[in-house]
Amino acid sequence: MRDALYLGLDFGTSGARAQVIDTKGNLVAQAHCSYDINQWQSWLHALAWLFATLPAPVRHRIKAIAIDGTSSTVLLCDETNTPLHPPLLYNDDRARVEAERIAACAPLGHIAAAPSSSLAKLLYALKQPHAAASRYFTDQASWLASMLTGKPGCTDYHNALKLGYDVATLAWPDWMRPLGVAAYLPRVVTPGTLLGTVTREVASKMDISPTCCVRAGTTDSIAAFIASGACTPGDAVTSLGSTLVLKLLSTKRVEDVRYGIYSHRLGSLWLAGGASNSGGAVLRQFFDDAALADLSRQIEASRPSGLDYYPLPKAGERFPINDPHLAPRLTPRPANDVQFLHGLLEGIARIESQGYALLAQLGATPVKRVLSAGGGAKNEAWRVLREGLLGVPVTSALHGEAAYGAARLAQYGEKLLS
Repeated sequence: MRDALYLGLDFGTSGARAQVIDTKGNLVAQAHCSYDINQWQSWLHALAWLFATLPAPVRHRIKAIAIDGTSSTVLLCDETNTPLHPPLLYNDDRARVEAERIAACAPLGHIAAAPSSSLAKLLYALKQPHAAASRYFTDQASWLASMLTGKPGCTDYHNALKLGYDVATLAWPDWMRPLGVAAYLPRVVTPGTLLGTVTREVASKMDISPTCCVRAGTTDSIAAFIASGACTPGDAVTSLGSTLVLKLLSTKRVEDVRYGIYSHRLGSLWLAGGASNSGGAVLRQFFDDAALADLSRQIEASRPSGLDYYPLPKAGERFPINDPHLAPRLTPRPANDVQFLHGLLEGIARIESQGYALLAQLGATPVKRVLSAGGGAKNEAWRVLREGLLGVPVTSALHGEAAYGAARLAQYGEKLLS
């Protein structure tokens, strides 16, 4: 009998991805498609397309599935688990009045008091005309999982964090009672928990085994962290994408609303993070991919650039400096583009170093090694610059796709986070 396979499905902001791994963690098959995150019907079409694109011999050997989705992209559904409205996306901040109501009940600076939080969106959705038919409130990953199992009303504690769930006590907190939302709150389990097997209809439609299991998922950013190979306190992952996102595995939970810092629970450890507005977006204001690659090869990364930049695409910073009016510092610009790029990369590396220093200052485990993900992870000159400023080893993540992390969650279940 051939070995079992494990499927990770990633529904992110830029597309939907599937990766299948074997028992040794080897990538066996993958697929990718675009989808409209604004339409839940498009989520289902993407889900079916990903299954159909995987080779039949692979599909038939899938033993378990886990799904990750964008954090705080949510739906209010009726008794049949059919959404009553288009998705309220992760960055939707219309629920400002509702956020003020939450802030009056919640501990000072609680993440659920943000206008873009899942809890604020729930209160907003319950005020809309469609609310009379509502039964379930759910997030993107959990809804997709429920469409496979036919069992709605459950989520994982990563996706529940911005809904107000207390990940320290693993319970809904008392301060939420005055909000009157208890009837809509899902059952919360550890990511990777067995939710059930796929329905007969799904097994037939997707051409997979009727004994295929579905496990509770996670958010896309945490799935990417799981994929990286980081596993011990002090391990960190820096995502070098359009923005600069830092995540650090810590023995202590750290929170600071001033900088948008909060911690996800990872078993007995905590994943502390922050995000700067600096990153690849500012580089693309000056250089295309080909120029970045060519100029980077010419940088003498062992020497300082002599430039003191704070690279931002526009005014405003959130972490490690909280200043909505902070202006980009990109002058003077030397005539030599190699030196200019050197200064930009060095400036972003300096922000990264300051970010990890701030997390440690707040009580997080000091960074011991950094794994790089995102497009910038391939830039060797940047890696050397960052390693020099951080004073710790900097290497590429083992795997950069969130779908791979979801596949690992499918394979190991909740044991992965213990």
